[in-house]
Amino acid sequence: MASEMMKVVMVEPNKPAYITEIEHCLKGMKEAVGGLIEPIYYLNDPNAVMVGNEEAKLIGMDGNRRFGDRIVAGPFFICGEKMTDDGMDFCSLSDELCEKYVQEFSQPQTITQDEVQQDTGFEFICW
Repeated sequence: MASEMMKVVMVEPNKPAYITEIEHCLKGMKEAVGGLIEPIYYLNDPNAVMVGNEEAKLIGMDGNRRFGDRIVAGPFFICGEKMTDDGMDFCSLSDELCEKYVQEFSQPQTITQDEVQQDTGFEFICW
């Protein structure tokens, strides 16, 4: 049985964003980001979510885009998010949102590996 496809905006380091389709399954999403996936809620948009590589900074992926004082490393895609009977699920972006995010991420940003490492950290709280 063929997997359903999902229309997304792909954002890769050092490249302008572009519209593409990926398989709407865990395997397809992992292939798109090069590893374990995690939702990233930096867009402040109830109709869209970024999905990136959970370990991108830890495994030395290139810096991609800045969001305030935070850096996202490695490739990420932007997709829709919807409620299903099983909970939240990713879905295709509308044509309007695709155009919005292609424009928003049309200019690659230069981010050094030092900047990525400085943004990597853990906070330990001891009692």
